[in-house]
Amino acid sequence: MISTVLPLLSNQLFEHAVRSIVIILIGIPITYVVINEFVRRSCRVKGFDGPTNWPLVGNIPDIKYNAAEKYREWSKIFGDVYQIQLGNVPVIVVNSAESARKIFGQNSQALSSRPVFWTFHKVCLMRNANQNKDDRRTFGSWVQVLSNTAGTTIGTSPFNDSLKRRRKGAASALNKPSIATYISHIDVETKDFVKEGFVNGKAGLAGVDPMPMIQRLSLSLSLTLNWGTRMESRDDPMFHEITEVEEAISLFRSTTGNLQDYIPLLRLNPFSAGSVMARDMRRRRDVYLTKLNKDLDDRMEKGTHKPCIQANVIQDKSAALNKEELTSISLTMLSGGLDTITTLVQWSVALLAQRPDIQNKAVEEIGKFYSNEEPLCDAYDDQKCEYIAALVRECLRYYCVLRLALPRATVKDVMYEGKLIPAGSTIYLNAWACNMGKPKLAATGTQKLG
Repeated sequence: MISTVLPLLSNQLFEHAVRSIVIILIGIPITYVVINEFVRRSCRVKGFDGPTNWPLVGNIPDIKYNAAEKYREWSKIFGDVYQIQLGNVPVIVVNSAESARKIFGQNSQALSSRPVFWTFHKVCLMRNANQNKDDRRTFGSWVQVLSNTAGTTIGTSPFNDSLKRRRKGAASALNKPSIATYISHIDVETKDFVKEGFVNGKAGLAGVDPMPMIQRLSLSLSLTLNWGTRMESRDDPMFHEITEVEEAISLFRSTTGNLQDYIPLLRLNPFSAGSVMARDMRRRRDVYLTKLNKDLDDRMEKGTHKPCIQANVIQDKSAALNKEELTSISLTMLSGGLDTITTLVQWSVALLAQRPDIQNKAVEEIGKFYSNEEPLCDAYDDQKCEYIAALVRECLRYYCVLRLALPRATVKDVMYEGKLIPAGSTIYLNAWACNMGKPKLAATGTQKLG
């Protein structure tokens, strides 16, 4: 049959070249779409309903502007836990505190890993010469392009032995006794932030843009806590370099900003701007990480370093961390600090600027607690001023730092209400939807923001 068909196709190609080319140009994309749709549907998690999705792109067009809120709206139709399709990747979305307790609280070990994304991790599978003697299967080794020298953060790393060592090392530097040694750093930075706003705003008589001050606060806190070095001025070139690079890298984790993570066809583009930018950001990040680590090593050798997370991790010999793992912990503290503090403080300042009643109440409560001796809470009061503690928690709830918590990947099967979420599945926790439920009012009567 082949010997008959091939000559016929060959004759058709030469005798009707234009028609053959048109058929090929139309036929190949159609064939790809048909095969890809079969692959997409076969990957879906059985038993979980979800919104209708488009060919190739899935539900990506539906979540272009506010994914967390869209997921929350869908939960009213499909329940607290349902399934979406992002390109070729099926994703289980968890949208309530109760379902989060059941899935995450009861299956912490099974959800200890993170999915590998094409853009952020930028991995390619290379053949490894080492083979397993039992089954002779060729193993692959992951080579990271964005993070191959700097390492991924703890929060974005797939589960392995290295991640366990890094978590152990970070835990030794973040336990209660260690945190107590960092309080003086936090006190200096927060007082500097308040002073800067007071001076630049002429004690409330002049308008001031708080964002540069918030960015300096966030970066200086991250540098001080992790490396024991301050960022005293926004004019420092490193301030602009770190904030620019870390902000760009954080976008690589964006769901809708990196379509090649979910649509394999887009990965064939050899001129991908995202890949070029990822390499450039990696190179620039390596420069300041190397400088920060070297400066700390020099101070530790001279015995002039201040208590900080990186020094505590290095001195914890039981963690047995290599250079890349130490850098990963540094990145975790740097990236996490910049993202979380900046977002929370900017929205909280915006709230207070519009709500003088909350400002006045906060000052009044601080005055009661300290008998009007201090305008600010004491650095070591351990959240004993209840109104301030409640206000901060309410800001954390309403101005959710990560509306969609970093995605998880299951390393074991997970059961939810009789339905199976198989190992290897991707799960999103919609923290925004969980926080927008109906929490109980704080005991102090702090007014909810929404």
